[in-house]
Amino acid sequence: MRTDLTLTTPLPIFDGHNDALLRLFNSTTADPVAGFLAGGEAGHIDLPKARAGHLAGGLFAVFCPSPEKIDFGALRAAGGEVPMPPPLPMDTARASAVRMISLLFQLERASAGQFAVCRSAADIRAAIGRGAMAAVLHIEGVECIDPELDFLDVLYAAGLRSLGPVWSRNNAFGYGVPFRFPGSPDIGPGLTDAGKRLVAACNRLGVLIDLSHLNERGFWDVAELSSAPLVATHSNAHALCPTPRNLTDDQLRAIRDSNGMVGLNFATGFLRPDGQMNPNTDIELMVRHLDHLIEIAGDTHVGIGSDFDGAMIPAAIGSAADLPVLVEALERHGYDRPLLERLGTGNWLSLLERTIG
Repeated sequence: MRTDLTLTTPLPIFDGHNDALLRLFNSTTADPVAGFLAGGEAGHIDLPKARAGHLAGGLFAVFCPSPEKIDFGALRAAGGEVPMPPPLPMDTARASAVRMISLLFQLERASAGQFAVCRSAADIRAAIGRGAMAAVLHIEGVECIDPELDFLDVLYAAGLRSLGPVWSRNNAFGYGVPFRFPGSPDIGPGLTDAGKRLVAACNRLGVLIDLSHLNERGFWDVAELSSAPLVATHSNAHALCPTPRNLTDDQLRAIRDSNGMVGLNFATGFLRPDGQMNPNTDIELMVRHLDHLIEIAGDTHVGIGSDFDGAMIPAAIGSAADLPVLVEALERHGYDRPLLERLGTGNWLSLLERTIG
């Protein structure tokens, strides 16, 4: 597939998942919004790093943390499992969700047009076209939404266009996959009755349903109930890294057949065949996962879902500024320019046109 393109030709990237809002929420600095816009602080994503790495935008996740500290040290040994905290009370989740959504809009307001909250694929294209960072509001684990779904309508009016029914912590809508290695995603029941109502409501509103943390039974529940494409915004290949967080080949085929999408997750524990969270992880493993995702799901159904600011990533990609490192590795591997453009922005924008409009 080699062409005559020059290595490291700038490639705009739309990212299916980041946790920058959680980082800002947890920040101890006086003005985290100003820090994001000016750069110079710790973290994977800020505006200058995005500019340097040609990160054009992405789904900005609202993840409501548990009060209890989660110890991922158990995954350092094969057969380890991270104990999950108890379900998060709705009021606790709602308070942190509202704060993170506020931070998103503060970024837009303070950015002088350099950061735009987008509600449609047309909004995303327009923002990227004028050089602004395009942000879509996403919620990862919907503990802030009541089972009656009243708050979903409020969130939609505020700009919510994508949600994952669960994080790995179970909730009123379904059951997540544990942080375990090795392991199958086929663990426990799937969607609850409230979760099934949530799927119908998302289809009605035009809200993307993210399957990344949902267990396999829940995945197939969504596949049966939803009229929208199946999407896993930040998941990898179970065949290469057998953690429950990754997708089986059957799940990848279902995503392909639904005209859906999967985004490559940069988290080392979901890349490495030993499942270890280790920054000394070769970029070649990212290439192998992309090869497999493309082989099974097809090259029009794969993109990037970095998990920036929410995971340990390979040291060679220290931040969004280093995205060209991955692009160059893919070019050396033989990915031509049309394929890179599909992986970078084309596939995500096409998918979002089919889901959020």
